[in-house]
Amino acid sequence: MPARDTETARSTRDRLLDGAAEVMRARGLAHTTTKEIAKAAGYSEATLYKTFADKVDLFLCVLTERLPRVDLVSEDLTERVGRGTVAGTLRQAGEQMLAFYTESFPISASVFADAALLVRHRDGVLARGPGPARANQAVAEYLRAEQAAGRVSDDARPDAVAAALVGGCFQRAFLVAFTGEALSEAGRSEFVTDLVATLLPALERT
Repeated sequence: MPARDTETARSTRDRLLDGAAEVMRARGLAHTTTKEIAKAAGYSEATLYKTFADKVDLFLCVLTERLPRVDLVSEDLTERVGRGTVAGTLRQAGEQMLAFYTESFPISASVFADAALLVRHRDGVLARGPGPARANQAVAEYLRAEQAAGRVSDDARPDAVAAALVGGCFQRAFLVAFTGEALSEAGRSEFVTDLVATLLPALERT
């Protein structure tokens, strides 16, 4: 494909993703139509369907390309084993998760109001990987690796600690969405710092 055509295709895709993110943030996934997305991006629905398979495909691309990245979870968190401090790694992962959940909640929450859409969404997510459970798995795998390295207590329960960290971040994002609170970067950092400090006694070697 000529370079100009490649650039045009990239621009079309980017504009459609920007339009999808804008409309989905305002209306939620369940109430967003491909017609609205195409209009917001300045294209026809036909162009949208030439670029993306369907609304679920668009949604998944918005999650991965237009929302805060959770690099420590999407990549291999165990690469951090033995580097820095356990508390520091958990804080960084927690801040990334909280930023992602805070921005994704208004978009994704409405999917649970549409049973058919929820099934399509779940199937689409699982076809691409492990889905939302990956966050819990990544944190638990990291903690087990730190146990093996002698930096986390043998008595610690990685799955439970991971559930508390991920669940705490998710619940905080829910409250932000519910109350309409504006959560600053400093506010996210303070919350995650307190959460990790609460969990640390369950990880420390005695």
